[in-house]
Amino acid sequence: MTAWAADQGIEGSMITFMGDPSATLTKALDMELTHDGPKSVGIIGRCKRHALHVVNGEIKHLAIAEADDDPAGDAFPEVTCAPAMLDAIKGN
Repeated sequence: MTAWAADQGIEGSMITFMGDPSATLTKALDMELTHDGPKSVGIIGRCKRHALHVVNGEIKHLAIAEADDDPAGDAFPEVTCAPAMLDAIKGN
């Protein structure tokens, strides 16, 4: 996560990258990608592409990039990208 954060230039910002190597948070949020497609190619235990806006431990907004034909959300991740999240935050 440190290398990714450095690559993205977030040092000194309000953004924090965190890993979930044993999927504890992923499972607690019910964000485990369980679709047969990714599992059929060996992708086990992956987290769904999502973004959270959390204030004082309360989830204010949850965005999940997934569709029936794109369970991983790779084709259309826009709902989890910064512009969409900022719009959602402004609306809260």
